[in-house]
Amino acid sequence: MTLSLSLTLPGDTRSAAVGRRAVAAALPAYGLRSFVWPAALAVTELIAHAAALTPGRELYLSLRHRDAALRLVLWDQHPAHPDPEARALCEVRRRRTLWLLAAVVDDWGGEWGSCEARSPHQGVKSWVVLPE
Repeated sequence: MTLSLSLTLPGDTRSAAVGRRAVAAALPAYGLRSFVWPAALAVTELIAHAAALTPGRELYLSLRHRDAALRLVLWDQHPAHPDPEARALCEVRRRRTLWLLAAVVDDWGGEWGSCEARSPHQGVKSWVVLPE
């Protein structure tokens, strides 16, 4: 059985708890209990951060297990910055705000990042990869 979970959540910081609970419930059901702590923290951080940047706008969370890794992706609707300096500053702020996520993912031997979402999505795509 392959894990594939997708959720659309409101852009509200309370959605972080919903995402965390969904991930924490799904992982053991698929035999992936060892991922619960880092994945729950990653989802909480990503959702809370995105909801603070784009309040009231929907967030889309995807969780997949494949190729011996857990992959989390969150799309938010943060508008694109036309000015390159503003875009760079926004990226620095996003990375600085997600310091706890960075520390946990690094400790787990994974990777994370964010980029402008590709069509048909809009906004920012953030991801976390946690290897087994």
